[in-house]
Amino acid sequence: MFSNREGQRVPQVTFRTRQDNQWVNVTTDDLFALKTVVVFSLPGAFTPTCSSTHLPGYNELAKVFKQNGVDEIVCISVNDAFVMNEWAKNQEAENVTVIPDGNGEFTEGMGMLVDKADLGFGKRSWRYSMLVKDGVIEKMFIEPDVPGDPFEVSDAQTMLNYINPHAAKPKLVSLFTKVGCPFCARAKAALQEHGIDYEEITLGKGITTRSLRAVTGATTVPQVFIDGVLIGGSEALLEYLGKVQQEKVGV
Repeated sequence: MFSNREGQRVPQVTFRTRQDNQWVNVTTDDLFALKTVVVFSLPGAFTPTCSSTHLPGYNELAKVFKQNGVDEIVCISVNDAFVMNEWAKNQEAENVTVIPDGNGEFTEGMGMLVDKADLGFGKRSWRYSMLVKDGVIEKMFIEPDVPGDPFEVSDAQTMLNYINPHAAKPKLVSLFTKVGCPFCARAKAALQEHGIDYEEITLGKGITTRSLRAVTGATTVPQVFIDGVLIGGSEALLEYLGKVQQEKVGV
C-alpha cells in the first residue's frame, strides 16, 4: 500500500535536465517554490497508456488548469533527460514541463518507486498525480495497488474536478486541410483569433481525398469538426464562431 503524503513537503532533489543541448540543474525549489503546480508521474515515456492518454490529457487541459490557478503542469518519470525530451517532442506536449528523475531520487522520496524488473524496466514510478502549493502537497491521487498498470484516478480530468468541478473543458477541434489552401488558412486564422486550439490533419500525410470523403462526405477543404460534430468549411466555421460570440455577449 502506498502512503499518501498530503500535508507534507515534496522531496528536495536536483534534477539533471537538458535544455538547448546543455545540462541544466533544476531543483525542487525551482519547480515548486511560490507556485501552484500539478504533477503527474508515470512508469515510462513512450509506453502505451502514458502516450495515448496520460500525457495528452494534461496537455489538452493545460489552459483550463491555468485559468483555475495552476502555474505549471509537470510530468515526472524515471527516465533520462534525452528520452523525456524526445517523448515530449513526439507528443507535441508544449503545455507540460517534462522532468527526468533519472536516478529515481524524487520518486523514491515520494515512496512511489516500484520494481518493474518483470518487464525489463528496472525501478520505475508508480502512477499518481498531486497538487502542490509552494512545495506542500495538498492533494494526491494514487492508483490502486493492484497488479499491472492501473489508470483510474491520476488522469487530468480527475485532478481538474478536484480543483474546480465546474471548470469548462475546451472544445475538441480538428480540421482537414491541404498545403497552400487559402480557405484553410482563413479557417485556422479564425480559430486562432478566438483562442481555440485545434488539431490539423493535412491531406497527403497518409490522408487522401477518399479518406476525407469517407469521413465528411465532402471533397473540399477545410472541413472542421468541433466536439465530434462536422461544422463544414471556412464559411460554415465563421458562421458558427459568430453565433458562439453572440451567445457570449447575450445578443
